[in-house]
Amino acid sequence: MTIEATTKSTVDAMVLQHEVEQFLYHEAALLDSHSYDEWVDLFTADAHYFMPLRRTMTRRQLHLEFTKPGEMAYFDEDKNWLEIRAKKFATGTSWAEDPPSRTRHLITNVRIVEDDGDELAVHSNFLLYRTRLKNDVDQWVGRREDRLRRVGTGLAIVKRFIYLDQTVLQSGNLSTFF
Repeated sequence: MTIEATTKSTVDAMVLQHEVEQFLYHEAALLDSHSYDEWVDLFTADAHYFMPLRRTMTRRQLHLEFTKPGEMAYFDEDKNWLEIRAKKFATGTSWAEDPPSRTRHLITNVRIVEDDGDELAVHSNFLLYRTRLKNDVDQWVGRREDRLRRVGTGLAIVKRFIYLDQTVLQSGNLSTFF
């Protein structure tokens, strides 16, 4: 490979990394500003949003640590379900989000692990801080595995798998979007 080709390849990778990071930061800002309809619009029609349960397992059984799609999960939703949840928040009839939570989504360690031209596999870590009412405080930490698809001039979320580090959730509800 020539120096020019290597430089172009490096610059292209940096531009793509920047585009993906900016997309994820924009998404986090939409969630933190309660712009749920706009957030749902970031998903493709065939999207899958999944948060499995995590179990403490022995080293020999680590392959069983997380439940699989179709098994018990905190979330196992498509775009239609995300839209329904977002609309419910807007009505004020969702007791778990009225008054609304105050959240901060921190996204870090963004890595593009696969690029097939049309879709990207992107892994990232997150810290989600939520406070609600006078003194309800929750924090969730984990990683996300996203599949992003090129649509028009931007990106859209095809798949989001959310893996929490916690095995026991201390929060009174789990109404927050990750």
